[in-house]
Amino acid sequence: MEAQVSAASVPARPWSPSPDASDIVKRIHAMLHPRNIVLVGATDKPGNYAERIWNNLVKYGYEGGLYPVNAKRDTIWGVPCYKDFASLPEKPDHVLVLVPARFAVQVIRDAAAAGARSATIVTSGFSELQDEESQKLAAELQKAARETGLAVTGPNCLGNLSAGEKLFTNIDDRIVTMEQGAVAIAGQSGAIVMAIRQALEDRGVGVGYMVTTGNETGLETPDLMRYFAEDPSIRVIVVYLEGVRNTKAFRDACKAARAASKPVIALKLGSSEGGRAAAMAHTGALAGSIETFDAIATREGVIRVSGLDELIETTECFVHATVPKGDRLAAVTLSGGKRGMLIDAFYAQGLNFAPLSPHVSSELANMLGPGSIVGNPLDAGFAAVVDPSVYMKSIKLMIDDPDIDIVIIDSELPKAPHEQRERNLRMVNEMASRASKPVIYISAMSIGFTEFTKGLRKSLPHLAVMQGMDRAVTAIKSLLAYAKLRKEVPDIVSSSKPAARAVLEKALKSASGAALDEVASKKLLKAYGIPISKEGIAQTAAEAVKIAKQIGFPVVAKVVSAEILHKSDIGGVVLNLTTAAEVKKAFADITARVARLKGKPKLDGILIAQQVKADLELVVGASLDAEMGPVVLFGTGGVDIELMKDVALSGAPLDEAEARLLIGRTKAGIKMRGYRGKPALHEVSAVKALVGLSNLIADAGDRIASIDVNPFLINTKTGVAVDALIVLNNAAAKRAAKH
Repeated sequence: MEAQVSAASVPARPWSPSPDASDIVKRIHAMLHPRNIVLVGATDKPGNYAERIWNNLVKYGYEGGLYPVNAKRDTIWGVPCYKDFASLPEKPDHVLVLVPARFAVQVIRDAAAAGARSATIVTSGFSELQDEESQKLAAELQKAARETGLAVTGPNCLGNLSAGEKLFTNIDDRIVTMEQGAVAIAGQSGAIVMAIRQALEDRGVGVGYMVTTGNETGLETPDLMRYFAEDPSIRVIVVYLEGVRNTKAFRDACKAARAASKPVIALKLGSSEGGRAAAMAHTGALAGSIETFDAIATREGVIRVSGLDELIETTECFVHATVPKGDRLAAVTLSGGKRGMLIDAFYAQGLNFAPLSPHVSSELANMLGPGSIVGNPLDAGFAAVVDPSVYMKSIKLMIDDPDIDIVIIDSELPKAPHEQRERNLRMVNEMASRASKPVIYISAMSIGFTEFTKGLRKSLPHLAVMQGMDRAVTAIKSLLAYAKLRKEVPDIVSSSKPAARAVLEKALKSASGAALDEVASKKLLKAYGIPISKEGIAQTAAEAVKIAKQIGFPVVAKVVSAEILHKSDIGGVVLNLTTAAEVKKAFADITARVARLKGKPKLDGILIAQQVKADLELVVGASLDAEMGPVVLFGTGGVDIELMKDVALSGAPLDEAEARLLIGRTKAGIKMRGYRGKPALHEVSAVKALVGLSNLIADAGDRIASIDVNPFLINTKTGVAVDALIVLNNAAAKRAAKH
């Protein structure tokens, strides 16, 4: 079933969670819809946070009780000031904590004891500081929040917005359009979240909720996502993420949003600091935090944007554009140059315009005449410029055509009153209101919105209005991708057998170094159903020859040492050995090279392995990301893996269907399926390897940092792992990673 974003109007009545809603949703509802607000630490010192928040609550007309608390004052801001919670005229509900950090923990406990249901801790001085006292305070605050059960945002945050309640417990002094809009925003950085709200409101996009989560001692961003997924007034969820602390909670929140047909648009920062041990292997180096986030979050329906401008355009697109039924694009412009720009911009994102149906082409050709380009995109040309009705008829033909899924119009909003343009816009908005497809205006360049433009834009609810062609195209691509997602994605669990898990436990218990050597690694891979080459380990040259004859020539000789992670870098691999004499020489050469190495690594033997004739060298691997957990990797392998970077990632574990989808996202996958008339390669073996690796990394929990199978050789009849490196997530691996 395709995902859909409902364009239904905002409910007229205030919504409340159902009795069977989760406890976290009920607690957040109490925070965003409180009966009263108590400011603890109220002071009228000019410019301080308490006064700015108070002024905002008064200015925007919060209708619940407002109570300042300061034991040293009888009045403040022209109203009574209370000594403590006991002296309030009613029991506290939502508490704003503005006292110094050392007093905040007691305020939280006292507030809960007095009957409060939620709190926002604006005060800083906790885990964002690195000194011992601040860290201790942070731990005490977290304990207090957990034990009291209060819904707590912060500390070190800048307050919240609940437009339907006219609640603005925020320090921002910019004008807020206090309307129950369709967008909800949450994130750790108050400054960034506030900037997003302002930019959206400047574009005429209403924000119903804005929550700054700060250090997230209590509520975390995924908790807010769960709430926004349930509130029917919200259609689009925007999050700013500095890190994902609880992968399961994040994925569950994404699933809830997907089930409610609400896209999650995420701006994610940074790369993981936790992957240092994994960086000893190719897979760890290639699986950066952002790539890993994408691998897992995209499957759950998250749209990650790369910057604030892209976030604004993408949000605008999802708020005002219905989800299309397909990917057949059509565009209307009045310029041959703009037509070329549209073609280039969409082509650069892998998107193309659909051929026009014969009926539409014929109608346009008869109507437009010379000076136009009848095609897709359409350059309506002189006829449309001279006669606005012709322009409108051209657009209507596109909107009415059942063979077109999205209609794009190259034009911008006027910055001042313009009778003809306004009339055109209102006519297209009316057409779009009856259409079963999105209608999107694109301005080739970003233009500043005037007060007139903002008002005009609000009167055009059925049109998406995009700024900047490149960002607009990226947003439309995200809309198309979201439309293809399944509404519900089932969890995939490890399909490993008890015998395989027993081998894993034995291997991990007996390991002493930073990594398993190739022999131990392959033994573990084999237990998990991953095809490996025929091979044996030799301690002498004579034994090496015996193994080679048993396997059959040609063979490969490779150094075996848990202390040598990349064998080819030290000349530890010799290929194409076709005689006993060559095997003896390779044994002697590798042994001599190891003896000359600094640090005198321990040599555990020489591996003699079957040399597989390969039509393609692949890499399959797995890695444990510090934020997102286990992922698997597939792509083009060999010695140039980092240079090629033809890899794709997916969350682990995965099943056969997900493994095939992963393979299909790479150039290696295209080659495997028969490229330019060549025969298809043995994809079944690659699928088996990916499923097995994904089970292995998932079963290991946090004990394996990365698994590197490079190369995995594949031909038309088989595929085998000919080299393997399993890096452990232990003290030895972490020490090695620092060198």
